[in-house]
Amino acid sequence: MDTGESVRITLRSIRAHKLRSALTVVGVVIGIASVITFATFGASVEAEIVGDIETSNAGNIYVFGTPSGDDDFDRTLQPVFTEYDIQQLEGIQGVQAVLPRGIVQTQSIQHGNRTLARQQVTATRPASITDGVLVEGRSFEADEEAVVVNERMAGSFSENLTTGERLTMTMPDGSERNVTVVGVVNGTRGEVPVSEFARQPRVYVPIDPFYDSVVESPSAGVRQRAYPQVTLVVDPRAIPETQSAIQTYLSGNSDARSLSADDTELVARSGNDFVEEISDVIERITRFVTGIAVIALVVGAIGIANVMLVSVTERTREIGIMKAVGARNRDVMQVFLVEAALLGTIGSLLGVPLGLLVGYGATQYAEVTFSLAPLWMALAVGVGVLVGVVAGLYPAWRAARVDPIDALRHE
Repeated sequence: MDTGESVRITLRSIRAHKLRSALTVVGVVIGIASVITFATFGASVEAEIVGDIETSNAGNIYVFGTPSGDDDFDRTLQPVFTEYDIQQLEGIQGVQAVLPRGIVQTQSIQHGNRTLARQQVTATRPASITDGVLVEGRSFEADEEAVVVNERMAGSFSENLTTGERLTMTMPDGSERNVTVVGVVNGTRGEVPVSEFARQPRVYVPIDPFYDSVVESPSAGVRQRAYPQVTLVVDPRAIPETQSAIQTYLSGNSDARSLSADDTELVARSGNDFVEEISDVIERITRFVTGIAVIALVVGAIGIANVMLVSVTERTREIGIMKAVGARNRDVMQVFLVEAALLGTIGSLLGVPLGLLVGYGATQYAEVTFSLAPLWMALAVGVGVLVGVVAGLYPAWRAARVDPIDALRHE
């Protein structure tokens, strides 16, 4: 029996049991659609995050300390990079700018009649506020009692903050400092990439006169300001060489090495390093969630196997007639296998557009750009067809083993 004849018999069987066939296909449709939805959503989120990092942080190298233990995260915030280290890093070939960042402890920030609890603000250099990130106003200057806020912070009060308005910062000792908002930004130069996605209200102040965390520099022998994190803007064409030189300095006679604990690793990571790590994390999450969606495919396969077993029982007399007119066991097996594969194929073809539609809706809800995952789509369709074939193997084998005499006696 040729394949065309098997397909004709299969279509006749499906048309004869339309509702049952449709309900069987639904299981596969849900499974395929779930896989496509999670895969496309994961690909969209990855493309959005990676794209932001690559465009806004190209040429940045981030320097900080990473403790060996998971419970020692606070040590990441320890100020160990002294002004001496800053000067040495500025002298490395390829480094165009050094942007240290420090934390200024506060209790609250008040504007008008509303007070926000705020435990800290970020101290940095005026060069961190560039024209590209400014939404309104300008950057602060050194020795200026002024702040720059991000858009989320500007919208945290009853009326949006604008430049020229006054804020009152309450410090940990209860004293108050009145400052002027001189700018509103949508990010800052030198910010660690992962912090951009926290979307927290942020306030930025100049190092002078707000930041006063000091330590004794082992190299200079005097007390100097020290910072927990430093960003270096380097020549994008020489990132590997510059990154290597920075790492060599940090591991050698830097103040940060002397001030850090022995189990703290001082690292210099480029934007590409963050891209690889974030991509790896998102890919793992996507695989895990998609793996859960595969359970729906297993349920669909069980549904196909169940329907095919019922079909074998119902069509026992038909099988006997086929064998009586010369059909071989492999011909009978082929008919049932084609029917199972066809159910899986139909489910796959219907599940792909449904999954894309739901995935598109999810990305719109999450406000990320929709991206396709072609590999996952091809894989899902292939698995859907395979599920149909595997699910039909046992029923087809059972149909092929039906004795023709007993089958013809079957009512």
